[in-house]
Amino acid sequence: MAVAAARPCSETATDARPREMNRIPAPAILAPSARHKAPRPRGVVMSEPPLAPSVDALVRLRERLLALLVLLHWRARAPLARELRRLRPGMASLLGHALAALLSTGCASLPPPDAERSRSTALEAVGHTRLAQVARASAVDADPGLSGFRLLADGDQALDARIALARRAQVSLDIQYYLVAADATGRRFLRELRDAAARGVRVRLLVDDLYANDSRRLLAGLAAQANVEVRLFNPLPQRDGGVGARVALSMHEFERINRRMHNKLFIADGSLAVIGGRNIADDYFKRGEPSNFIDMDVLCSGPVVGGFEALFDRFWNSEQVWPVQTLLQEGDGAAAFAHALRGLGGDPPVEPLDRFGYRPVADELDAGRLTQHFAPARLFADGPEKAATEGRPAPEAFALEGALQAMREARSQVLVATPYLVPGERGLALMRRARAKGLRVIVMTNGLAATDEPLVHWGYARYRAEMVSLGVELHELSPALGRPAAAAPGESASSMGRLHAKLAVIDGRRLLVGSMNMDRRSMRANTELGLLIDSPALAVEVTQTLQRDRDVGSYRLRPAAHDAGSVEWVAREAGREVVHPREPGVGWAQRLRLGVMSLFIAEELL
Repeated sequence: MAVAAARPCSETATDARPREMNRIPAPAILAPSARHKAPRPRGVVMSEPPLAPSVDALVRLRERLLALLVLLHWRARAPLARELRRLRPGMASLLGHALAALLSTGCASLPPPDAERSRSTALEAVGHTRLAQVARASAVDADPGLSGFRLLADGDQALDARIALARRAQVSLDIQYYLVAADATGRRFLRELRDAAARGVRVRLLVDDLYANDSRRLLAGLAAQANVEVRLFNPLPQRDGGVGARVALSMHEFERINRRMHNKLFIADGSLAVIGGRNIADDYFKRGEPSNFIDMDVLCSGPVVGGFEALFDRFWNSEQVWPVQTLLQEGDGAAAFAHALRGLGGDPPVEPLDRFGYRPVADELDAGRLTQHFAPARLFADGPEKAATEGRPAPEAFALEGALQAMREARSQVLVATPYLVPGERGLALMRRARAKGLRVIVMTNGLAATDEPLVHWGYARYRAEMVSLGVELHELSPALGRPAAAAPGESASSMGRLHAKLAVIDGRRLLVGSMNMDRRSMRANTELGLLIDSPALAVEVTQTLQRDRDVGSYRLRPAAHDAGSVEWVAREAGREVVHPREPGVGWAQRLRLGVMSLFIAEELL
């Protein structure tokens, strides 16, 4: 619900176009003189809308609607198909919202950023807690300068780890996510935070605002509890409606709202932390239908957790966050929250052993010691200022740049798994140099039939033939990864699998894991978090996991035999090699739709 009245939009604000949008050409039917009218003087306020849209207004509308289309294809959230099903019946209304936003006299605004925002930092007196004691006991034989790590590859174990940490926390929970859904997993997760706060644990929850409106009653209800603070990162000015309408009515600030907090971080008692690719929703923990994400997290202990706490504090106290109570007014939030949590039932089942043979985290915490690999690690992280419109860090300081530099230092092999891959000329140059040095380069990403972001797939597809011609071993995962023959513990045997893990193994000994995709958004627009862990043991576990995924549900790409400059897809089906000359599992209608849409979307927006 909006908490501030709409203010007049200045002509300056209305005419300000996002940098990316300026690269989309104006329609050819417009004469140059019509496309490049002199701007009005700064500070002129439109007192009433024009009777008919001007040519410039129509051009701006086209540009912003295209930007809206891309914005609705943002990654790392619940599957796009679900959102599109929800938006399709009201698409005409959504476009009407966008037109109104462009031509109307007013635009939504945010309350003052400092309202009701107090500064707080990580609690230091945590050494006495049970979790701190478990962390120390787990590291008793390790070098004190090393951190401990355990992979969480299976959805049931990954959810169990978060619930177990929340239930055993005694002092603090510091939590940061791009998405906390209002589904069963999201409600169960927030229930655990409420229960922890009732025990006296200080809970700080930071969520990106883009999809927060879907969970606003839950977030407002949680914030109404004692010992809880909830804040939203980089909020959209428009507070009412679904994500499509909110974005359309916030287009006057597109350059700012295009930058999102993509981090995923869970810290318990300043002693144990979970990072990786998972958001909080059914689809990330193998509880969704008809599709689920294949993902990876890491449970961390030791010195690296202090770096996570410092990073969380930077975001929590930044100018880019607003307390949820200044943005959402939901009446009796506590009562609504309690009502929303009814009927959740008990805990989801957890397999006794995960794919690596490890017991559930809850069992190991109760036993007083975690199974972990200890190794040196380096943190790659963007700060909140990356989302600012002014004073942003230099690109060399971005988290993904640090990860790419680690790959440049490879000596023998680089194995990359990324759900969204748009290498661009820079990425191709990196692969070209690696192959020139004799490095083996293996890349895994989603096929068109498996991806939840077809426009991003189009951005990647134009580079496939050249990647393969360079000798890159390119594999596209198919939806078969979620089917019974491929299902791992914690997976739904009937669901379709989509790769969502963001991983790289360098030289068989260094593991890169976190929230970063190999695309322009992760480089330029989103804040990201990743770890480079120097651990051959972890590298082997990830390599084996990715090898399994390639074996049971992927296509290997190679140059097409009879079409120079094209590729073909090779798979093992029923014990024999099958060659597909076109995108497998996709009909002509979907290919046509994607081809038409791709004509209007600049790669810079993907």
